[in-house]
Amino acid sequence: MSERWALAAEAEGDGALLVPLGQDGLPAGEVRREPDLVAAVRARPEVARWVWRSTAEVYPRLLAAGVRVERCYDVEDAEQLLLGHEGRLGEPRSAAAAWARLRNAPVPPDPPQRAAEPGSQDSLFEPRPVVSVPFEGLLAVYAEQLGRHDRTEHPGRMRLLTAAESAGMLVAAEMHRAGLPWRADVHRDLLHELLGERYAGGGEPRRLAELADEVSEAFGRRVRPDLPADVVKAFQQAGIRLKSTRRWELEEVDHPAVEPLIAYKKLYRIWTAHGWSWLADWVRDGRFRPEYLPGGTVSGRWTTNGGGALQIPKVIRRAVVADAGWRLVVADADQMEPRVLAAISRDPGLMEVAGHPDDLYTRLSDRAFSGDRDHAKIALLGAIYGQTSGDGLKNLAALRRRFPRAVAYVDDAAKAGEEGRLVRTWLGRTSPRAVGAGDDEEAGLPQEGGEPVAPEGEFVPGYASGNARARGRFTRNFVVQGSAADWALLMLAALRRALGGMRAELVFFQHDEVIVHCPAEEAEAVTAAIRAAGDEAGRIAFGETPVRFPFTTATVERYADAK
Repeated sequence: MSERWALAAEAEGDGALLVPLGQDGLPAGEVRREPDLVAAVRARPEVARWVWRSTAEVYPRLLAAGVRVERCYDVEDAEQLLLGHEGRLGEPRSAAAAWARLRNAPVPPDPPQRAAEPGSQDSLFEPRPVVSVPFEGLLAVYAEQLGRHDRTEHPGRMRLLTAAESAGMLVAAEMHRAGLPWRADVHRDLLHELLGERYAGGGEPRRLAELADEVSEAFGRRVRPDLPADVVKAFQQAGIRLKSTRRWELEEVDHPAVEPLIAYKKLYRIWTAHGWSWLADWVRDGRFRPEYLPGGTVSGRWTTNGGGALQIPKVIRRAVVADAGWRLVVADADQMEPRVLAAISRDPGLMEVAGHPDDLYTRLSDRAFSGDRDHAKIALLGAIYGQTSGDGLKNLAALRRRFPRAVAYVDDAAKAGEEGRLVRTWLGRTSPRAVGAGDDEEAGLPQEGGEPVAPEGEFVPGYASGNARARGRFTRNFVVQGSAADWALLMLAALRRALGGMRAELVFFQHDEVIVHCPAEEAEAVTAAIRAAGDEAGRIAFGETPVRFPFTTATVERYADAK
């Protein structure tokens, strides 16, 4: 029995086409037609890896029948990674497009991304618009992809990245199936506490209406606090010039409208993003089931299709409650991106600093900043994100003297971006050729409370920015953030394997945070599994280095209690 099989779900009905594959990716037996997709996979538990067009097409149907697979190879996801490596990111990545390119035929465009339908918690099960590809075409594309992996800059790393991303697709489908525990009654109580009564007709709830009145009273005329242009105009008439209504800019203004305006903006976002309508649309049977999109950004970070799962406000997290007798194990990777920089730059000094599980910035400050942790943090994050103002240059100079290889690594990536060249993560995920920022804040290093923070937004491929400096800032961060995203995929894959013998379920993931829902008696074992998965991912991704990848973990009944 071959350890690798190709599988294609039939477009009509529940059948499937299957064939064992050889090491060269070519068929090693006859193509078989099975009348039942689920039965065909269930009958072959010894298959080590299933090769299929799209995990989102096949795997939810298997999960619905209680069938899990250990590994897969997602042809369309692999195509996107390979196109990126070849400097062709943005070209159609469907299996049909890849098959057309092989035959020098007209390449069909990818179908548009379908928005998740509010109220439908099984969106992954819904049929998607697909340009069909014959089974022999799928097999030919897969064999050709194996050859393209061999021709990449680091074939072993690229194969690892493809396998990790395919594993991420399995995790995403399983998390959608499991769902994040969500107490609708607690959520409703929170909304009443924060927003007050709901008025008939769907207008603003009582507390928002009260704050809107306070804002208008402060200006002496009616002002719509939900309209930034109206707010900026009102301040201008009061003799105060604002570029925006962002909180950090408002907090610099001395005016009686500022306090109720900031309060309004915070509550308005909760009402529109996680209010009563959101609750009715997205929570079913005690679970919130977003559709996760691994590699949804060019850096490899995940996104979600609808539901705003990656922007759950802390106050709303009080509604994320474990089932009776169960717990949520919430784990945050500690200083993940600085540790990744140490591993990919191979800087001996920074690797030594990152070789301990305790606070990296404190150790860094002892080595290069006379014990000043804040300056150490600003310097290291400034190197990653490209801060070049204020104390950034002075701090960066100190960092460069102490850790020259680490700073040179991101400097070289920035130079490549400024010159329009490709840069890659450690495993081979590749930046788009043309990148830029929508505004100065997104291009650089936003400030919050005097300390640098990572940009919330992502740069997009194809943005024809003429700002070489902005492109350099993107590629500087890309090599670190993208390598961190690659590490996170391997961590998820390792954790998924470790949880295989437990009742515990992965239920949430974003960037550097993971949540496992488990029986209370399994919490200790889950915590140990998460920590082991972090170090295992580091070894697999970056080889044997001194760098550690520790987690801060909390076992709680409510998500909000974890931080």
